[in-house]
Amino acid sequence: MRNRLPQLRRERHLSQEKLATMLGVSRQTIISIEKERFDPSLPLAFQIAGAFDLRIEDISTPDAPL
Repeated sequence: MRNRLPQLRRERHLSQEKLATMLGVSRQTIISIEKERFDPSLPLAFQIAGAFDLRIEDISTPDAPL
């Protein structure tokens, strides 16, 4: 999955640590998602979307076309 998490986080002046705390995950989880090494679970994807007041598909997109 591709994601815009780093861009969105910077636009809102959130550190990786602050976002991790908001979501109840580790900073390493945020790093892994941002580097596209880890796709968040569906519940976590909804939490991330909620934190930015966006839809999941506004943050992440599949690598290959559907």
